[in-house]
Amino acid sequence: MADEFASSVDMGLQLTKRIYYGKNPPKPLVMEKKSSEINNLPTAPMVYAVVRDPSMVDNPDIPSYQPYVHGRCDPPALIPLDMQGIAMEVDCYMDTAFVTVNGTWRVHCIASSRYCDCRIAVPMGEQGSVLGVEIETPSRSYSTLLIESNDTKDAGLVANAKDGFLLNRRIYTLKVPQVAGGSILSVKVSWSQKILYQDGQFSFSIPFSFPWYVNPIAKLLCKKERIRLNVNSGMGKEIICGSCSHPLKETRRLVGTLGFLYESEVRAWSMDDFSFSYKVRPLPVHSSEILGSVLLNSVSMLDVDQREMFCFNLYPPAVNTMKVFRKEVVYVVDISASMQGRPLENIKSALLAALSKLSPADTFNIIAFNGKSLLFSSSLMLSGKESIGKATQWIDQNFVAEGSTDISLPLNQAIEMLSKNGDSIPLVFLITDGSVGDEREICEALRGRLMKSGLNSPRISTFGIGLYCNHYFLQMLAQIGRGYYDAAYDLDSISSRLERLLNGTSSVILADLKIEALESLDSFELYPCYLPDLLSSRPLIVSGRFIGTCPGSVKVSGTLADLSSFVVNVKVQKAKDLPLERVFAKRQIETITGNAWFSGSKQLEEMVAKLSLQTGVPSEYTNLILVENLKEKQTSKLETVDEKASDQLNVKKIIYLRALGVGFGNLKATADNLPVEAAEPKLHETSEMFCSRVSDQCAVTLAQICTALACFECISFCCEKLLVLLRDGRKLLGILRSFDQFANAVLESACERAIVGDLYCDIPLGLYIIRGENVVLIGELDVDKEELPPHMTRVSEAEIRRAQKAERDSTDLKGSMRKRMEFLDMD
Repeated sequence: MADEFASSVDMGLQLTKRIYYGKNPPKPLVMEKKSSEINNLPTAPMVYAVVRDPSMVDNPDIPSYQPYVHGRCDPPALIPLDMQGIAMEVDCYMDTAFVTVNGTWRVHCIASSRYCDCRIAVPMGEQGSVLGVEIETPSRSYSTLLIESNDTKDAGLVANAKDGFLLNRRIYTLKVPQVAGGSILSVKVSWSQKILYQDGQFSFSIPFSFPWYVNPIAKLLCKKERIRLNVNSGMGKEIICGSCSHPLKETRRLVGTLGFLYESEVRAWSMDDFSFSYKVRPLPVHSSEILGSVLLNSVSMLDVDQREMFCFNLYPPAVNTMKVFRKEVVYVVDISASMQGRPLENIKSALLAALSKLSPADTFNIIAFNGKSLLFSSSLMLSGKESIGKATQWIDQNFVAEGSTDISLPLNQAIEMLSKNGDSIPLVFLITDGSVGDEREICEALRGRLMKSGLNSPRISTFGIGLYCNHYFLQMLAQIGRGYYDAAYDLDSISSRLERLLNGTSSVILADLKIEALESLDSFELYPCYLPDLLSSRPLIVSGRFIGTCPGSVKVSGTLADLSSFVVNVKVQKAKDLPLERVFAKRQIETITGNAWFSGSKQLEEMVAKLSLQTGVPSEYTNLILVENLKEKQTSKLETVDEKASDQLNVKKIIYLRALGVGFGNLKATADNLPVEAAEPKLHETSEMFCSRVSDQCAVTLAQICTALACFECISFCCEKLLVLLRDGRKLLGILRSFDQFANAVLESACERAIVGDLYCDIPLGLYIIRGENVVLIGELDVDKEELPPHMTRVSEAEIRRAQKAERDSTDLKGSMRKRMEFLDMD
């Protein structure tokens, strides 16, 4: 679908050449890049005009009166709209950023008398999740709203919704219906995204790179660009700023919080993504300690879960000075037929990169599976140049995409293969793009098996590709195995995300973690259910609920790589200005959804739906709708609106949008070995698309039939006197001598009949050719009857011209008098 989107934008940019900006139009401030450098996917919040009829493309301020364009755009073209203003606010809490963007766009490419749909596209950063969209047009306003999937009588409309979806699971797009050319759209969109952590430094990047063609050409005026940034580390420690893409000015500095503002008048919009990095003391460069904290947050009366909420953080040293566990790694890779092409090639590159980074003391093995399993070796092999070379050769020979999908057998083989030595961490990486029917049985069998082994229990990390695999099965498997989970929904991100998972989760520095004081509290629940190991590459941040009184400090224990015990007392403190329920809403919803799928509990499904409605985070059991509100027209005191009309103005129209969840896998698609890209929704697959296509075909057929009938009828008109009414109102008379299927006609002894009041004149034209696109009506005249009423007087051409001029002057005078009276106050 990304290619379809890009091609539609490319077609739209070609159509913008029809827009007329006057005799001496100003040149764009930013020169056009080479075609190879242009990526037509949105790299910042954008709004596009959806153009099906190219004849509507015109400057709403300066009509160009270009020739009529025959045909339609199929698929529709997307013309990027001129952006008039942009403002962004970013609130950072711990490892989550909440982004709100306000922007205005003008429909600069559609004639003022025409209407078009407008498509909003919002790219989001790492693990982005849309929270809401608000839209203002001159006549209507729109806003998104979450509803329970089962809380609607129109279940069929919800199931058949075609709009409001994620492109590559990172670009949210929806359509605004019927916006007038030349009007202004105001859009407010909010989303959340992940803040990354590496080498003791937090960093994030927000798509904020606008292409050159969104800068208005007609008005080269200064435009205001604004960014507000608020940072709350949640640790109550000093924040040290790192790098930044835009010149921020510090506006607030308190312990644990910072505020920044960037506001500038620019000639061209930002062409760089907004990126920012920072560190939190006591995590300086020379720090070599594991630090943690426990934050408490009292629940509100409206919270669906009235238990107290807590957050547990454990940060690795800023410098990798701690010893890392020796690893025993088994890579379990899906090579079914659906992985053919780029998915398998990307997995190969990421796997070979991970093998090259193994230390000499590590051991590894590779299992490739489809309907059966293929083992690189019958036992674990010591990492080295020779063994990795053999593994590379084996991968090239055996990674052939074919067959079906069976996960249970290779997963059990991997677990059986790992030894029971206590000085190493056994790791299993499962990589798949499909779902299987025995997923619950796999989780149930592994839960009892893995929990008994302690330190020797294999850590299972999972990686899902596309939308056909059951991501909640993979998440649940990673929770039970105390590992980590990640996913790639588009082909371009498979290699980078998989490589990050393989390398990042292999560096375990603290295992078998326990929070002793909290686990003794009543109704204690942790998200995720089991504590994973602490890695050198990322902090461990989990949340939970409990009932009771939490002590002033809690004891955290674990095992280090040298098999010594690790114990630290972590201080418990109140979360100040830190909305824990917002920060952990997405993770909590995903964890409970996985448990609901695994247990089949309807009660957990209802809890997920309530949490989703409370926090505004979409889930598998809620749906977004777009609510349309008509704006009331301003009325003077002399005007009254009856009660019935007032009620009609307040009627809300609901547009159902697609579900934003990833679903629970697709067994049929897996059995049919459908490729990853087949799961992507169609960009222009809207509910009216089928009807519009049928209408186009019917219109073509009807036009052909009518043309054929007209041709047969016009044969009888040859050598007869006709009256032709043109689009501009002129009336022509003459003898028909020739015609074609496009209604082009040739009149002999033609004349134009001008009528003003009771006066008329036939102005001679001679042999006259008429273009068919200008014809409104053609009719035969009866020469035996009077053509005009008897009271009409025939005058000369000069007299009729004077009468026409007098009529135009009178009409202009009436118009100017009306404009002069508009300033009067009718109150």
